[in-house]
Parts: sequence; structure tokens; C-alpha cells
Amino acid sequence: MTKFNKILITGAAGGIGTILRSALHPHCELLRSSDIVDVEPATANEQSFSFDLRDRAATMKAMEGIDIVYHFGGIPAEDTWETIRDVNIEGTYNIYEAARLNGVKRVVFASSNHAMGFHRRETIVGQDEPTRPDSRYGVSKVFGEAVGNLYADKHGLETISLRIGQFRPKPTNRRMLSLWLSPADMGRLAVSCLTDQKLHFEVVYGVSANKRSWYDNSGGEKIGYQPQDAAEDYAKDLGQVDLQEGEVEAAFQGGPFCSDEFDGDINDIR
Repeated sequence: MTKFNKILITGAAGGIGTILRSALHPHCELLRSSDIVDVEPATANEQSFSFDLRDRAATMKAMEGIDIVYHFGGIPAEDTWETIRDVNIEGTYNIYEAARLNGVKRVVFASSNHAMGFHRRETIVGQDEPTRPDSRYGVSKVFGEAVGNLYADKHGLETISLRIGQFRPKPTNRRMLSLWLSPADMGRLAVSCLTDQKLHFEVVYGVSANKRSWYDNSGGEKIGYQPQDAAEDYAKDLGQVDLQEGEVEAAFQGGPFCSDEFDGDINDIR
């Protein structure tokens, strides 16, 4: 076990949350799995705690006695501004404030590739390039990274911001060859976030070992993340099948999140 012996997962009922539960329970003495619905405990050291991220008092209660939070709860795709604001933005603020007040040591925040979606596909991005959200959802992930940076600087609350690519059992189109994240590598990534190394604020790309990756993942190397799966292994199976992408969708890393509602000038986006 590491020094992070008591773990809280938000969004534990989701697809990634299920992987987190399985990967993390051998490494802790307490696993508190939470979602807006009840989560059936699968192991002796697991607790279920249902709460709404918008409820500050309940968020405080969920955080009691916790060493590290894996914040994967929230709206997982584009939605109305009001929904994104209330759950992904206000809810993430509640997580960080409750973590601070409860003396939590580290937050692992589920950011997204959509925080960088309007970077062009020929550009390799790492930790230092500016965020370029492609949607209201992407904006909420930029906010989450910003509040994490604030709490790291002002309160010493360590943060690992995971810019998750596309989490699927296998790639299903050619765009995924650049940003696929396998279930097994998601488990490896989650365990890597338990590193005892002193951290401040780290950006890590949640992708597998993809030959065509758009990312410089030096943050992943710092926490010891070593992905074992590779999207290229599935490239031949995809053949010539592609997304039938339009001009905007094909130009940017965020794909359909960029083209949705787009009425700007593609030539103005460098």
C-alpha cells in the first residue's frame, strides 16, 4: 500500500469508475465508491456512498477521512450550459473545497482531451500548450484544471489532471488511433496516480501507447505510467473505414465536438 490508503471515487458507477474500483481496491484499506446512485460494494474494504456533487454538505461528508480523491463524476459529454455549469463546474469546485477542508492530500481529476480540442491534428501538445476547449463540456474541464492549479498553489493540495482520450474496449475508427485508452491501461494509470512521489500540479494524458498520438506525455512518465496497449494493433482491422469527417471535424483534435454548432471561420484557428 501507498500513503494514500483511504480512497474516494466519484462517478464509481460509470464505465471508467468500474475500472477504477477494480484497479484500486488492492492498494488501499478503505475504498469509498460514490455516485449519484448507490454502488454495490464488491470487496470487504469498499463502502458505498451516494451523493449529488451539487450538494456541498453531502460532498463534505463523502470526503471525511479520505487521503486521495479520484474525481470522475459529472456530465460525460456536451450538454446545456446550465447542466454543465451546475454539475461539472460547481460540482468540481465543491470537490476541491471539501478536499481542502478535510485535509485530503491529493486529487486526481478526470479532465479530457476536449480541453485541448481546437488544437490542429498536426500539432503535438503536452503540458505547456494553452488549453483550447471545443465545447461547453471542454470548458468545464479547463475550469477543473484551473481550480486544481489554484488549490495546488494556494493550499498545497496536490493535483493530477488526467486528460482522458477515448476510453473504449478497442478503437472503432481511425481517429481513435491517436487517442485511444484501453480499460487495462486506465487501470494502470489509476494505480500510477498513487505514487508516493511529491507532486504539485501535473497534467497527464490518459491514452494508451499509441504510435499516432497527438500528445507529449511527460507528465505520465513523471508518475510512472507505462501503458501496455497500442491502438496501432487494431489499425489493420479498421481498413479504410473512417468517420466520414467533415472539414472542421477532420482538422482538429476534438473531432465532432469542434464541428458541433460551429459557425466560425476555420482559417482563423491557427
